[in-house]
Amino acid sequence: MTAELTLGAEEELHLIDVATGRLSTRAPHLLSRLPADRFGAELQRSTIETNVPVVRTLSDLRREIVELRREVAEVTAAEGLAVAAVGTAPRSEFADFELTPTGRYGRMHEQYRLLVDEQLICGLQIHVGVADRDVAVRIAGRVAPVLPALLALSASSPFWNGQDTGYASIRSIIWQRWPSAGATGPMRDAAEYGRLLDDLIASGVIADAKMAYFDVRPSSHAPTLELRTCDACPLVDDAVLIAGLYRAAVRHAELDVLADRPYELRAQPLHRAAMWQAARAGLSGELLDLDAHPSRLPARDAVRALVEHLRPQLEELGDYDDVRDLAEATLARGNSADRQRAAFAERGELDDVVAQVLDETRGPAAGRRAAVPTLTGYRLRAGDEAIGPGLQPRAAYADIAAFFVDLGAEGLRERVAHRDRWAEEARVGPVVDGHEREFRGDLVPRVVGRHEWARLEAGLTQRARAIEAFLRDAYGDRRVVADGVLAEHQVVGASGWRDEATRLPADVVRAPLQGFDLVRTEFGSWRVLEDTVRSPGGAAFSLAVRAMLDAVVPDAPRPAGLLDPTTVFSMLRRTLLAHAAPPRPVDGDLAGDRDGDLGGDRDADRGRDRERVAALLSDGPGSSGWYEHRVLADGAGLLLVRPGDLIVRDGLVVERATGTVIDALYVRLDGELIDAASPDDDRLGEHLIDAAAGGGVVLANTPGTGLADDKSMYCAVPDLIAYYLGEKPLLESVPTYRPGDPAERVSVLERVGELVTKPVDGRGGHGVLIGPSASAAAVGARRAAIAADPAHWVAQEVVQLSSHPTLTATGLQPRHVDLRCFVHLTGLGEGESALADLALTRVAPEGSMVVTAEQGGELKDTWIVGPEEAREGDPVDARS
Repeated sequence: MTAELTLGAEEELHLIDVATGRLSTRAPHLLSRLPADRFGAELQRSTIETNVPVVRTLSDLRREIVELRREVAEVTAAEGLAVAAVGTAPRSEFADFELTPTGRYGRMHEQYRLLVDEQLICGLQIHVGVADRDVAVRIAGRVAPVLPALLALSASSPFWNGQDTGYASIRSIIWQRWPSAGATGPMRDAAEYGRLLDDLIASGVIADAKMAYFDVRPSSHAPTLELRTCDACPLVDDAVLIAGLYRAAVRHAELDVLADRPYELRAQPLHRAAMWQAARAGLSGELLDLDAHPSRLPARDAVRALVEHLRPQLEELGDYDDVRDLAEATLARGNSADRQRAAFAERGELDDVVAQVLDETRGPAAGRRAAVPTLTGYRLRAGDEAIGPGLQPRAAYADIAAFFVDLGAEGLRERVAHRDRWAEEARVGPVVDGHEREFRGDLVPRVVGRHEWARLEAGLTQRARAIEAFLRDAYGDRRVVADGVLAEHQVVGASGWRDEATRLPADVVRAPLQGFDLVRTEFGSWRVLEDTVRSPGGAAFSLAVRAMLDAVVPDAPRPAGLLDPTTVFSMLRRTLLAHAAPPRPVDGDLAGDRDGDLGGDRDADRGRDRERVAALLSDGPGSSGWYEHRVLADGAGLLLVRPGDLIVRDGLVVERATGTVIDALYVRLDGELIDAASPDDDRLGEHLIDAAAGGGVVLANTPGTGLADDKSMYCAVPDLIAYYLGEKPLLESVPTYRPGDPAERVSVLERVGELVTKPVDGRGGHGVLIGPSASAAAVGARRAAIAADPAHWVAQEVVQLSSHPTLTATGLQPRHVDLRCFVHLTGLGEGESALADLALTRVAPEGSMVVTAEQGGELKDTWIVGPEEAREGDPVDARS
């Protein structure tokens, strides 16, 4: 018998209190005022189910869904309530669950307990008319490969219990916990399916046929084949798209069944894996193709391939043009999970997500059309920070995007030319391999919102305190080794270890200045990629790119609350001098000279109290950081000295030319301090460390802080946070493997082509190999290098960096970016660490994820939006 291919649908809708954004349990009260043939109760008192009557066209289905939503909205609005067609309500919490008081639901709660309590979820069920149950049962198995794409399109449940779960559809993960959920496996006919139901009921695990929660099942109450895998969809057109694809898939399978074509059923574990994959990433990741032994492909490509695969059936049903257009619209704007995360990213408020899903549920079937300009020609990537679905700028970038669009092609060319002239005149390019490299700065700023910056400050100051505690312990009692947190070889003699650092006082602040490289993932979360502790650089280039934008695009709209990056100068000075010895009268032999080798006005200085002095020690113009050294010294009021400018006399460090006693020395040498020498003191470095050991000078950062730079030590930082602070990490790290550990080595060697591998002491992107982008020869060479010296390498999972619009020869195009932040620390106590009000955004070249200048990267200005109320003083202020 040929299937009728009619359409029907059931939508489960969350009932939301508009004032609080929380679930409301008043559904039974409202249902008494709605037609029983069109609306019904569900397991939880916070859900209303709508029942779409049987229709034959997608247009009719759309009209009926819209009408049912309108009808329920009229009833709820009068009570200060609204409905949300999403898999999970963004502000739902476990405590919100209340059981609908029926005997059936009471029995379920008694039997399944917590499983029932978790069911604060809503789905979309699509029915396609298939009167012959034998045919329906055989179709059910054949449509299974299509289901992951339908789930990815519908995904609308990233938030659950007040947090981002990391899944696009956590609803489907929760749903799969039912003992009767998932696929049935191969079924020959309705009789075999009936025996399966009888056996399940006889087992006592389910009470009746309605509790057969299979992905696809012959309906228990209608001559239809029911799809049950999808999240509820706030936009009606997404539900219509899923219905169109599902009906075509049923028709495709029906033709195969009637023709008795052979079919290799996908293995059930592989089907579960494919469904999990769709639930995890939705449209932002990968899906499997339709083969029994499938390959991975980008989710967007998988959806387009599915539309073309079903094209003959879609055309037969008269649905091809509609479904193709609906699919492209959904791919352009993203699924609901993408849109919810974008709404949350603006301010970090779940209330914004609630407002969005309520508006989409009651709004037009296709969603509201944005009024801001569309960036045509932009190659949108998942996780773009500035451009959202439909090529619409996100809220924080609306004014910025409008500014650049209004400039036009000619205006952009003029600004780019101005930028290039500015860079040539300013001479701020970094020194790479002894040569000054051209300064590459992009004109499109990156915005870091207020809530994101607050989160970064909490997480990075936590990390900085743990690293400081570790360094003190490592060069002191080494409790971390005695207690078994780290092995001795991971500390003493490890990369970055310096024996001379053990001579410094036990309570000295060893790493008052720390840098951290972070990446923002495609899902909007931040992860620490590397710790830069020995000599964190880049602050001056952050200031330079701000100066460039101020000169080239002074008319670009700035957000309210934009932080001033130049506050880093006063912060740096206070941090360096926080633990310098109190000023004392200058001894005449130091202010003047015993041997005639010190300058200065000896008689004027003798016996006078003096201000504390900080200096920056650099190798000079040949140093890779010479530009930064000059900028920081000038801005923070530091003496800029080279090794030849210093002598150590009577335990104090003195500037040779002026006789000035230096109380704090900011060490920015390319090599190790102990190796520093001057023309008349080839052991200057040793003498400087002697002075620090005796309390005559404060060093920042002290020798040996490179121990925390070791990329293999990065793996241990979460353990260090737990050990020293008794806290959980507030920021995640990238999963990292140490080939030096025999337990991890084999896996790393097998997966070199899938991982990012880098030397433990590498800097500037040198030695980084991104396996998926590398040639077979490069992967083979790296595998051999790791096998030869495993301890010299680390491996990390590939993290898809977020992207950001960047001016190119062809206009605005996305490029991968990272972020370097700087923490200033004067102790381990409350309020003794702070995040500097600037950050360095580095941009990878096209087709690359390596962002360093050494590898051809460029820079962006980072616009940080600070607290709503201006700081009265950062945490370091109180110690100045």
